[in-house]
Amino acid sequence: MNILWLQASGCGGCTMSLLCAEAPGLFDLLEDAGLRFLWHPSLSIDSGAEVRALLERIEAREQPLDILCVEGAIARGPRGTGRFQMLAGTGRSMLETVTRLAPLARHVVAVGSCAAYGGMTSAGGNPSDATGLQYEGTHEGGILAPEFRARDGLPVVNVAGCPTHPGWVTETLMLLGGNALAAGDLDRFGRPRFYADHLVHHGCSRNEYYEYKASARTPGEIGCMMEHMGCIGTQAVGDCNIRPWNGSGSCTSGGYACIACTAPEFEEPRHPYSETPKIGGIPVGLPSDMPKAWFMALASLSKAATPERIRRNAASDRIEVPPTLRMPKR
Repeated sequence: MNILWLQASGCGGCTMSLLCAEAPGLFDLLEDAGLRFLWHPSLSIDSGAEVRALLERIEAREQPLDILCVEGAIARGPRGTGRFQMLAGTGRSMLETVTRLAPLARHVVAVGSCAAYGGMTSAGGNPSDATGLQYEGTHEGGILAPEFRARDGLPVVNVAGCPTHPGWVTETLMLLGGNALAAGDLDRFGRPRFYADHLVHHGCSRNEYYEYKASARTPGEIGCMMEHMGCIGTQAVGDCNIRPWNGSGSCTSGGYACIACTAPEFEEPRHPYSETPKIGGIPVGLPSDMPKAWFMALASLSKAATPERIRRNAASDRIEVPPTLRMPKR
């Protein structure tokens, strides 16, 4: 199965992330799965006339297109022309190119939150009128209509993340290559459920501190970052702490709060990412599926029962008080 990859309005970070795929590496994985790039702007040798000829063959239906991957948001400006971003050498905008190619592909994949929903490219007043392929933020309909379906019947598959995890991209491509991804395998925002059915909170190395509401207050402290430092891993989808990045890390394990980068409109949180908005001292965003009254009752009990070890360690940048192990009596 072949892949055409286009880079639209974005930073290229999802390709950089993809190159970090390991065990196996990206190219071994694709080869073993029977997947190959027709063209990738950062990874392929072809350029110029060779790429223009490839695009012409696809549009003439002389070259079948299995998977169209788009990385980055699509700029519609100025005034809907899309000419804020041209596909070099073609005289056409990226907007026109993608809208022509998408109906020809068996599958269309939005790689990263920019391509899926607009993401960071659409932040700050959105001067380029950037949008996702099939969503504009949380609203259905980007440059492709809500009812758009690729040739094999799926809507755009949104492998959201900023950047997206290399494993999410490769697993999605392998599932498509094996005809093993169905509409029911996508959540309400088009994200593959193999990672979107998880919360970032699952597997977080700070879960013991969360359980006792033992919170960090400044960067570098190892306590839970939900109460004061903006972490919304209890509400954000992703298996980041189950499937570590680069084999060992994640945002929260690196000391940075989860900002729900897999979600539409994460780029405009209306507060600093590193601060937890509160009303009357209560965090505005509470864990998924938990009523506020239950959370407050649980938090009060947890704080009252916090062991001194956890209380002290939460406000430190390292373990100061190790666990006391009680040896079983013989």
